[in-house]
Amino acid sequence: MNNDVNNDMSAQALHLLETVFGYPAFRGQQGEIVDHVAHGGDALVLMPTGGGKSLCYQIPALLRSGVGVVVSPLIALMQDQVDALAEVGVRAAFLNSTQTLEESRRIEQLVRSGGIDLVYVAPERLMTQRCLDLFQASKIALFAIDEAHCVSQWGHDFRPEYIKLSVLHEQFPNVPRIALTATADHQTRAEIVRCLQLNDARQFVSSFDRPNIRYQIVEKANGRKQLLDFISADHIGDAGIVYCLSRKKVEETAEFLNQNGIKALPYHAGMEYAKRSANQSRFLREESIVMCATIAFGMGIDKPDVRFVAHLDLPKSIEGYYQETGRAGRDGMAADAWMAYGLQDVVLQRRMIDESEADETFKRVLGVKLDAMLGLCETLSCRRVRLLEYFGEPSSPCGNCDTCLLPPISFDGTVPVQKLLSTIYRVDQRFAGGHVIDVLRGVETDRIAQWHHNALSTFGIGSEHSEAEWRAILRQAIALGLITVDHEQYSSLKLTDASRAVLKGGQKVQLRQYQKPVKPKRAAGTASKGYVETDLSKEEQAIFEKLRSWRLDTARIHNLPAYQIFVDATLREVAKARPNSLADLRGISGVGEKKLASYGDAIVAIIEALN
Repeated sequence: MNNDVNNDMSAQALHLLETVFGYPAFRGQQGEIVDHVAHGGDALVLMPTGGGKSLCYQIPALLRSGVGVVVSPLIALMQDQVDALAEVGVRAAFLNSTQTLEESRRIEQLVRSGGIDLVYVAPERLMTQRCLDLFQASKIALFAIDEAHCVSQWGHDFRPEYIKLSVLHEQFPNVPRIALTATADHQTRAEIVRCLQLNDARQFVSSFDRPNIRYQIVEKANGRKQLLDFISADHIGDAGIVYCLSRKKVEETAEFLNQNGIKALPYHAGMEYAKRSANQSRFLREESIVMCATIAFGMGIDKPDVRFVAHLDLPKSIEGYYQETGRAGRDGMAADAWMAYGLQDVVLQRRMIDESEADETFKRVLGVKLDAMLGLCETLSCRRVRLLEYFGEPSSPCGNCDTCLLPPISFDGTVPVQKLLSTIYRVDQRFAGGHVIDVLRGVETDRIAQWHHNALSTFGIGSEHSEAEWRAILRQAIALGLITVDHEQYSSLKLTDASRAVLKGGQKVQLRQYQKPVKPKRAAGTASKGYVETDLSKEEQAIFEKLRSWRLDTARIHNLPAYQIFVDATLREVAKARPNSLADLRGISGVGEKKLASYGDAIVAIIEALN
């Protein structure tokens, strides 16, 4: 293809970006990806949440002849995705099990006739012969496989139906395919390529860094109370997500937050579909709601103003943690990833792996992923460096995570760990952590007297450490693989082969010193590192608040999430620019031609009234 055609395609892509989506320029690799796919190339795109993945297939679909097919597992969110496209003037629809036969036939006819630009379809629906026949009889611009990490059996979000998507390469060899995900280590990436037959696809790997997110992991004491303190101190009135491991804990946490004046909703797979969907809809459409959820919630959530993601339980892997925390701060503005982490988290995750019905190979993979997650929690260095290192990306200390702002103290923990291991051995590896710690601290309990453990040589040899300090030492020893927990024998602690070298003095153990939870202060000069500027003058703040109020009313009238009208970043820019005409408003990021026509007059009127 000659340069004139290439230049023309690039110009068209930029024109669509500006006039339809309202952005003045592509970010990062977006332009290169769009150009590659628009010219018929296959692509694998790894781009962090909020990095603009959707534009990488939406614009090529608009540039190419035919209908763009988006394969997505997110049936519950398809309506919102279609509504968001309608707001910018893109003709989109979906095909899924929530529709009547009549609705499905109407959409199918639009696909055949080219009457729409994009159609969203779940992988299960795509694999039906009816759907494959529909696409064979239609002009298809491209196939976009969203959330492509779902293909990986080693991943945190495996969907068996994704493996069958190789059929797209086999039945539609001349239609370009673009697979997209925000989370994939090298192993998952290789599996995506193999399963989807993307061997010849060009790979675009963006930085995994989300500099606007501050990572903080605290010692768990009273998790719910610590969560409440965190929200009360930094995030009153903000939208947020709290992840819990169990459905029961989700319900209890939501109730606890509501009792303490925080508007919270539960979400988990055990709820009735209608209630679950209603809660999701409220979270998307209303402001200041905290969603308490299992990991069943969150994939594909496009809400840009989630200001924090909190974990009350340890995630199973760094991929899961990255995916979940990445739902905060999609608008590029300051956000927090907060986690309360303690001994029981380590024990529970190890237990879940041990009791899994998976084969030994799979258990080993799960163990390696958990070890990496524990390493992130226990690291003495920058959390962001450790996180990015997992994805193969070198970086330097961020100056904004808790370990940078309040550096942990490292100490030679060899002797305390030897005392711990010796005590476990002397109680015959038959007792749980609480009892072992009581022996170390010399606490006279009825149980210790019953078993004559106050006569042991290790009784009281650890009295210089508090119970909290010993629990931190025990947690780290388990994380280091020196101790295991036998769940079939009342959670008794047992020594591993690796503990021998420590007991014999042949291996040193470096530990994090226990510190009472303290809120880290952003260091001078680092507060704005990587953050979108949010400072507004008093007058600009008043305009911004008036625009937010107008946006909320408008969203209710149109039954849309407020951010689908305009995101906060756009309203801030409007508040600063104070446009007096539609011409002034045109060119502000996020204001395309359709939104200019729909809402421009109202915005200009608000500005005029406040001037």
